Order: sequence, then C-alpha cells, then structure tokens
Amino acid sequence: MILTTLKVESVSTLTYCKGLPTTVAEMNELGKTQLEMFLETYAPIFHCAAIETINHLLSGLELNKSAWNTHLQKSYGINKRHTNGVISFASCKVDGTKENRQRHIKTIQGKIKSVEKWLQKAERKLKLARKFYTKKNWQHSKSGCNFPLSCSIKYRNTNAHYLKFQIHHKKRKLSLFQNKLQYLKSSPIQVSVPKGNIFIVRYKDESFGNQVSQWDGNTIKLRVPSCLESRFGKIVSSEIGNFHRNINRLPESGSKTWHFFYKNSRWVVAVQFTPKPVLQKSIGIGYGCIGIDMNPSGIGWAYVDSEGNLKAKGRIPLLMGLPSGKQDSKIVKACLELARLAHLFECPIVCEELDFNDKKERLGEESRGYARMLSSWGYSRFYQLLESILSNRGIELKTVNPAYSSLIGLVKYMKMYALSSDCAAALVIARRGMRLSEKPPSSVTAYSSVNKDKHVWSFWSQLNKQIKRSSRINRRQDYFTVSNWSFLDNLNTEEAILR
Repeated sequence: MILTTLKVESVSTLTYCKGLPTTVAEMNELGKTQLEMFLETYAPIFHCAAIETINHLLSGLELNKSAWNTHLQKSYGINKRHTNGVISFASCKVDGTKENRQRHIKTIQGKIKSVEKWLQKAERKLKLARKFYTKKNWQHSKSGCNFPLSCSIKYRNTNAHYLKFQIHHKKRKLSLFQNKLQYLKSSPIQVSVPKGNIFIVRYKDESFGNQVSQWDGNTIKLRVPSCLESRFGKIVSSEIGNFHRNINRLPESGSKTWHFFYKNSRWVVAVQFTPKPVLQKSIGIGYGCIGIDMNPSGIGWAYVDSEGNLKAKGRIPLLMGLPSGKQDSKIVKACLELARLAHLFECPIVCEELDFNDKKERLGEESRGYARMLSSWGYSRFYQLLESILSNRGIELKTVNPAYSSLIGLVKYMKMYALSSDCAAALVIARRGMRLSEKPPSSVTAYSSVNKDKHVWSFWSQLNKQIKRSSRINRRQDYFTVSNWSFLDNLNTEEAILR
C-alpha cells in the first residue's frame, strides 16, 4: 500500500527546553558566560516588574496596556519590547491562578455532594433497621432487614455502632469541606511568582520571530534593557546550539517565544513555537483503524478493516502506580508500541474520552483498593504523551464517546472472537470511530424489547440494568458461558408478577 502525503493538522504550539550550555571560550573568571551574568542581573528586575503588574491586575482596575507599558519603562528602566514580556507573564500567572481556584471550588463542591449522599444512605439504613427491630416477631419476617445487625467477637462491637462512628466522622468531614468552600469563595487570590524567570514574547513581523531575541540556529542575541546597557552593552550573545530531537519540528522561520528560568542550579532556555507540519502516515479512517482500551493493568488493542471485521488484536502491559519518572518511561514505551502498530497497518488510532474528575471526588466514600487504583491510574498523562508521540509521527488520533463500549464488547464480540474484555472493548471503540452499527445481536433481542424510536444506547442501558439485577452473570468470564439469554425474559416476568 502506498503511503499518502497529506499533511496532518499540527498542534497549536510546542515547547523545547534545554540546559543553557557554558561555552569554554565565553567563560569569565567566575566560570560563567556573559549571557548567564546578564540573566542573573535582569531576573530580579523582571521579578519586581511582574509582581507590580500582577498586583495591578488583582486590584480589579482595568489594565491600559499602553499606559502600563510607559509606567514600567519609567519605573524599571526597561524598553517597551521587554515590558510586553512582563505583562504577558503576569497575565498568564493571574489567569492560571483564577482557573485553578475555580477548579478547586468545583472539586470541593463535588466532595460535599458525595459526602451528603453517603450520609443520606447511611442514616436511612439505621432508620429502617430501627423500624424493623421494633416490630413484634421480627424473627419471623419474610422480607428481612436491609441492614441486619451483627456483632464482631474480635472487636466486641456491632456493625450499627461502627456505622454511627462513620456517620460522626463523615459529618466532621462535611463541616470541614463546607468551611473550606466558604473560605475559597471569600478569600482573595494570591499568585506565586517564582524568582529567576525571564519571559520574552514572540512577534511574527520580526525576521527572527522576536523583537528582543534573535536566534539563527546556533547563536542567540538578546537586546539589553536600557537600565543595564552601561554594564552589558546593547547586545548580549552566546552560543547555545540547536534543540536536538529525534523528530525536530522547530521551523527555521516563524515567531518564537523565549523563556529563561533558573532550575537545579543552572539556567534553562525554552522556546515556544508553532511546529511545522509532518507528512501523514495513516490513511483515512474509513479504510480501517486501531481501537484501544486502557485499563490499570494494560492496554488492549484491536485492528479492524474497512468492513469493521477484526483482523488483529493484542495487549500491551502497562504497570501503574510507579514513581513519576519510571511511570513516564513505561507510558512512553507503550505509546511507541502503539505508534509502531499504527505505522505497520497504516491507519489512525481511536481512543475513548474519559473524565475521572467526578469519580475522584467520590474517593472518600469508596473502598481503599478502588481509591488506590484510581488515584495511581495515569490516564490523562497517557493520552497526553500518546497525542504528542502520534502527532510527531504523522498518525491521526481520534476520540469517541466510551458509553457502553465494555458492555457491547462483552455481549457481542467477547465470545464470537474469543477475546479478553479489554480487546473486546477496543474492537467496539474502533468500530465506533468508523461509525459502524452497534445493534444488539438477535439472541439478546429475542428476550428483551427494543424501542426502534430511541437511540440504540437506550437498549444497552436497559440491558446493563437487567444484567446487574440478574444472578446469572457476576464476572466477566461468565459472558463466555451464556448461550441463552432467556433469563432476561424471566426477570421481566418476575417484575410483572411483583407489580
């Protein structure tokens, strides 16, 4: 098959970083270059100007950029080209802090809602238990109690006493969250401004993409602010070399934003730019694609052809809960394996859109094992690295709604192709990316009604509720043994009798 030469839509911006090299020929008596001396001298000035700009933005007064440029020039002796970087840096810091505050408030509100829901259920359990045990001859009751009392010989306590103990601490936790929410809504926003930062914004009309910094691929030249010209002259230059990458998307021309920051006892230079496009290595999704389903223990993948038939499958092991460095290494290795498969089949990759923010807000009311698993699951980090790696290699990444993908895979394809649950879900995700049918099999619809006026997901929602009520299927392996779905009809009959 001949590879296409279409261009992939590139991401908006990329950032490359490297430690600032210390060239031997440029070193002075202190073992530093002229550029490093300039950065150390200019960083405190930039820091003070950024703090004053942030305070002005937080005061609620309207920022007149022209007037504020003039104010910074007179107060700190810097040029207008440098003040643009100060204002951009301060604006980003303020906007980021406000966004984090709103996200924090939303998280606390979700936790409050989760605790209140748990308390409502727990108090209802105790209320119904009291009502049940106050009846005469409750021992001969046919319905039974929804919260039967029991006693632990080891701890010499009842489950009702333990539940009351939990309710007491949940109420304390709820009060803590409510006080914290009230404080977050009323307290002023505080912005942290780290020292040792210099930000120089890009300018597209300049020949080198920046008014202050000019870089020709090896040597960088910086315009010196007027307050430091007597010490460093008008221009400070240094050989910093290139930003070497296996797949380098840094264009020779175009606007570039420069960021110098001090980290781990050395200066680091970062350049932000609009990347040059890469040639597309994957054909259209209508000719086939790879679907992936991520789980805490690994990644299941399935390749389907243009008709939606399974042609290849596999599983990539991925261990979660490691330290950040080792975790990123494992994730990158898995992403590179997916990129190799996409290059082999010359097709795009389809993944699911998942948001675990709501689930993570309810971790306090879940079991310890589930909370530990979800907290250590680097889902967002995986897809962040996957998107970056595939974009650099010209492979398209498409996202779809994950609704009922696991259930459809278990019911329709797990037994048909003898698949594991994650590979079956990956097959459903791939077919959904190609907009293929998700109709239920006739062996299931024979015992469960289908409303043709509604979306097919309404049937899968109904089937999911029926399976949860049934005792026939308790584990995913049970789907292999289901040859007749008549127990669904029995459930409907039992409900009709009870009504």
